[in-house]
Amino acid sequence: MPEISGELRADPQARFAIVASRWNPGIVDALVEGAQRALLAHGLVAAAFDTIRVPGAWEIPQVAQCLARGGKYHAILALGCVVRGDTRHYEHVADECARGLMRVALESGVPVLNGVLAVERMDDARARAGGTRGNKGEEVALAAMEMANLYSRL
Repeated sequence: MPEISGELRADPQARFAIVASRWNPGIVDALVEGAQRALLAHGLVAAAFDTIRVPGAWEIPQVAQCLARGGKYHAILALGCVVRGDTRHYEHVADECARGLMRVALESGVPVLNGVLAVERMDDARARAGGTRGNKGEEVALAAMEMANLYSRL
């Protein structure tokens, strides 16, 4: 029985979109830099990916849907950071962002990778944006390349 899986190999024809929020810029900029670094380190040229900025995490799925419908990208990377505060706003934004991203992926057939951090404290975000827990932007970029490769095989 054959097993089909994606490889961490950059197709020179593949194009990627990084949709990143401007909210919590110190964290999100580190995630974007990690994603860009990973894409470049795996053989892509800077012209193979576009970075699109949106106001916050709430807007990321909306732009991801627009990009997926355009048919230009082989995968979309969503990067942002939502930190719990004193109100329920955190749950609304983080949950609906994740739900929206999955919906875009399922409805469009374009891989959408969720690198939107939903954390309790800023220290948790820093740990995942190049700190002690690695860089989620880099992890999402690697997963995006693998998924794009897998989709090309299916």
